[in-house]
Amino acid sequence: MSGDARINNEPGFILHTYPFKETSVVAEVFTRGHGRVSLIARGARRPASALRGLMQPFTPLSLSWFGKSDLKTLHGAEWLGGLTPPQGRALMCGFYLNELLLRLMARGDAHELLYDRYVATLDLLAGETGATDFERATYFERILRRFEKNLLSEIGYGATFDIEADSGAPIDPAGRYVFQPERGALRAIGQPGCPVSGQTLIDLAADRFEMAATLAEAKALMRSLINHTLGAKPLYTRQLLRELTELNP
Repeated sequence: MSGDARINNEPGFILHTYPFKETSVVAEVFTRGHGRVSLIARGARRPASALRGLMQPFTPLSLSWFGKSDLKTLHGAEWLGGLTPPQGRALMCGFYLNELLLRLMARGDAHELLYDRYVATLDLLAGETGATDFERATYFERILRRFEKNLLSEIGYGATFDIEADSGAPIDPAGRYVFQPERGALRAIGQPGCPVSGQTLIDLAADRFEMAATLAEAKALMRSLINHTLGAKPLYTRQLLRELTELNP
C-alpha cells in the first residue's frame, strides 16, 4: 500500500487498541490483504460513536481507511459476523495469538494464508467441546502449537524439523537431539539447545500432536524458537496463561 491510497471494505480483526487523545483510539488490526495496519478511529470513545462497539478483538470486520503515514485514518467499519467469539480459557488463548501477531508481524506485509489460519484457529478455539479439564487443555495446546509453527513459517522464521542439521540425514524417531534456532536439530552429544526426541521432531514436521510427550516437548521447543525471534521482552499473555490456567503455552 503506497501514498494516500484509500482502502475500502478490507476484511480484518482488531488485535489491540489504546486511547488516543480525548475521544479516539488507535487500533492495531490484522487484515487479509494488507497485513498489520495501525488505524486511528476518531471519536470511537464517544458514547454515541458507531465505532465504539466494533473496536473489539475477535470480531470479523470490514474496514476502510486512508492516509500517507504509518498511522492511517479509519473511515468505516462494519461487522461481518459468522464467527463465535472465544470465551473463558479460549479467550485467553485468543489474546495470546493476538500478541504473537503484534510482536512478530511487520506492518504492511500481507500474509493471506496466515490470516485464513488465524480465522480458522479462532473458530477452533470457540468450538472446544472437551469433557474434562485435561481434554480441554490438550485441545487448546494442540491448536496453539500448530498456529505457532505456521506463524513462524509464514513470516520467514520456519524451521526444518525432520532433517538433521549437520548431516542432512532423516531424523531418527528413537534418537535424542537438541534444537538450535539458528541451525536446527543436532545429535545431543553435549551441545547447547532445546532437548527434544526424534519422535517429537517427526510429529512436529507432520503437524501431529496426539502424543502427550510430543505436546510437552513441542511446547518447550516452540517457546524456545519464539523467544529467540522476539528477543528479551517476554510475552504478557503467556505469563497470564501460566498464572491463570493450566495451559502454559
